[in-house]
Amino acid sequence: MSSRIYRAVSVTGAGQVIASAGAHYLPAVIAIPASRELALSPAILFAGFSIALGVSALAGPFVGKMVDRFGGRPVLMSSNLIFALGLTCLGFSEGMWSVLFGYAILGLGMAAGLFEVAFSAIVRLFGKNSRNPITGVTLIAGFASLVAWTVSVYVESKFGWNGVCWFWACVHILVGLPLNALLPSPLSTSAVTTAVSNTPLPSASASSSSPPITDPAPIPSKYTAFLLAFVFAANSFVGMGLMIHMPRMLEGMGVPLAVAFTIGALVGPSQVLGRLIDFFFMRRWHPLVSTRLAALTHPIGGALLLVFGAPFALAFVILHGIGNGILIIARGTLPLAIFGTKGYGQRQGWLMMPSKFAQAAAPFLFGLALTDWGSNVLWLSWSLGLSVFVALCMISTKYRPT
Repeated sequence: MSSRIYRAVSVTGAGQVIASAGAHYLPAVIAIPASRELALSPAILFAGFSIALGVSALAGPFVGKMVDRFGGRPVLMSSNLIFALGLTCLGFSEGMWSVLFGYAILGLGMAAGLFEVAFSAIVRLFGKNSRNPITGVTLIAGFASLVAWTVSVYVESKFGWNGVCWFWACVHILVGLPLNALLPSPLSTSAVTTAVSNTPLPSASASSSSPPITDPAPIPSKYTAFLLAFVFAANSFVGMGLMIHMPRMLEGMGVPLAVAFTIGALVGPSQVLGRLIDFFFMRRWHPLVSTRLAALTHPIGGALLLVFGAPFALAFVILHGIGNGILIIARGTLPLAIFGTKGYGQRQGWLMMPSKFAQAAAPFLFGLALTDWGSNVLWLSWSLGLSVFVALCMISTKYRPT
């Protein structure tokens, strides 16, 4: 059983690095050079990414249902083909409509290949004992920004923005596709029962083992599902907004712009630190408890920055990154702990739909607020962060898979 876990975690985590490189981290590298060559506004390139997020949100429930039915391997393998097609089309773009068309195809690939499907694939394999494997996947995927930006910037300097698109398309076919083909197939019910009983995994939400998909789970009210969807959407809005506009916001707080960029780059390592904290110190807790603590880090860091100003910019970034890293894990572990394994993939699609729309809107709305309010935009992210904590406190820990 342990070899299956290591294999699944390493394959899925590496696959997430490749998928993220050709999706979330692509626009920052190609937007400016592509807009110059195609005589388009950079806003068109970022609008295309927003369209991709919207397509991904709409396709999410259907893709999750496919994972529930067939397992994660065929869905993740199909995502490599779709990503390759979308990136190839984007690389051959000659105007606005071809750019938007390429991004729309990328949106389908994102629906089939990013975290929600990766988490669903893990749950399809390991059932209630999926918390540690999910954390392992996020730890590996934490290096996506380092790999994606380093490689993409180098390729762009040698072969242009088209070359970046075609490079990652080739990586999906030559590396991602065979990599995802190595993902284990779901075991039969009897095999899972035997394997799990022989090799118990540490789990915060279950003290006994049971087979995936077939175990009965209590059904919380729709109110609980709405609260979870709000938590993920609000956190995604703040995370995406700060990812794009962190340096400008810190500059408004009195931090020199060069220093603001340096400090802002620490968000990624801080997220990895948060995932390590979750794995080594919080994995035996109920996910709701660790998520509540994580939700407090942004409001605490924001309060320090609002009260004391620029000297606490570093503390704010590190606290934000640690909390956000744990909250990303919670996207997989909280629905599992509350609703159980049955229909997990499709439920993930519905729960994450508002989150993806929030991500799509965040760069524009957060930027608009920053332009109008200046550094006071921090009050917006602080309020949303606090509301996430309050929403989590309104969810009971009594909902556990049985």
